[in-house]
Amino acid sequence: MEVAVGARMAASILTLLFLASWCLMSASGFRQRGMEREEEEEAHGGGRRLRGRFLLARATTVARTDAGEIRVASRYPSKSEPCPMHIGFIQMEPNSLVVPQYIDANLVLFVHTGEGEVKVGWIHKDELVERKMRRGDVNVIPAGSTFYIVNTHRGDRSQMICSIDTTQSMGVSLHQSFFVGGGMNPTSVLAGFDSNTLAAAFNVTAEELERMMRSQSGGAIVYMRGESTERPDIDDDNDDGAWTKQKLVDYLLGKVDRKKAGNGEHVGALHSYNLYDNEPSYRNSFGWTTAIDEDDYSPLRSTGVGVYVVNLTAGSMLAPHMNPMATEYGVVLGGSGTIQVVFPNGSNAMNAEVSEGDAFWIPQYFPFCQIASSGAPMEFFGFTTSSRRNHPQFLVGASSVLRSMRGRELAAAFRVSEERLERLVKAQRESVILPVRHHQLPEEEDEAEEELSKLKRG
Repeated sequence: MEVAVGARMAASILTLLFLASWCLMSASGFRQRGMEREEEEEAHGGGRRLRGRFLLARATTVARTDAGEIRVASRYPSKSEPCPMHIGFIQMEPNSLVVPQYIDANLVLFVHTGEGEVKVGWIHKDELVERKMRRGDVNVIPAGSTFYIVNTHRGDRSQMICSIDTTQSMGVSLHQSFFVGGGMNPTSVLAGFDSNTLAAAFNVTAEELERMMRSQSGGAIVYMRGESTERPDIDDDNDDGAWTKQKLVDYLLGKVDRKKAGNGEHVGALHSYNLYDNEPSYRNSFGWTTAIDEDDYSPLRSTGVGVYVVNLTAGSMLAPHMNPMATEYGVVLGGSGTIQVVFPNGSNAMNAEVSEGDAFWIPQYFPFCQIASSGAPMEFFGFTTSSRRNHPQFLVGASSVLRSMRGRELAAAFRVSEERLERLVKAQRESVILPVRHHQLPEEEDEAEEELSKLKRG
């Protein structure tokens, strides 16, 4: 009997120890995974500690020519979770072309800088459509759709930022370009077919085909023919070496009957959405923010990606909040500031200074905030991994969760009186974008305003 009782007690103790260990591991799970990611980042970074675990690695150059450059920033690979999105940076010299290609990922393009226009052409419902884009414009190129990009300006460089959705990629957290236009460099995917098969498919001689397939050697970004004195030398007698507009159309589609709509635009052409021309989603004295989803811009629906831009005045913050619908990726477009991220267990995950060009990501549900430096405004732009309305949950401010939930239950959770809780959660009168300054109680602000009005009255 004593042995049986002792065995039951031992089993109970082991069970309690197991449960305690399980609870401890669950509570620290996110933190442990964060530490694992940090160790991986250190290993990839040659032992150098990164400034923050939620800052993206420095962008890697994937294509560079005299005519432009393409760089890609992404998270370091993780054992526990794939990377759903990369951020691409495309820089194009005047009158340059990103060679026709398709990739196994959706692209959402945003024109960041450039006084001129960027022209994007892509295949939509078996027709070539072209859209002219300018600063602030957003456009979508679906995965598998052959496209090209042209900087049409004769004297101004253009810079674009794009999301690269890896969820449709052939490899885990990778994406692959398939060049349709090309020759020696880049190599067209057509070059992989047997030469006789390809000649028969084109209905041309093998010599004609060879001449076209070996003419291009300028790389993934080239100058347009006759448009720049800085372009690589081109033999004027060799028209097959020239990337003219008509040649691109013929090369992609054959002789296409480019039907016109009544307004002079191509049938089925999809319009861009300009983030700066439309009324902000929210604005107050301390900044503004615009977020668009599939209801605002229907092409986003097929990508599952949302887009946003935030402009904070000097010394203001986007209030602590979390995204219940998506992971967020962002790029600092101008200015500098700080990004703070919090683990689920209430410990600090990152408190990093950022400046123009830095890219970051925020996991779904993780609380975070962005704070502009006191010297200048900070603007950042980015993408979310859901094209549906995000409904961010603000944790502090006049429209916060705490303001909505104030009552005896929340007071008991903080172990303060309801009166004290009421005073604390209502002290901040601003919503969403908040000033960063020494606080004043509401009654003190009222007294200060009254004193100021008395002075004005003399």
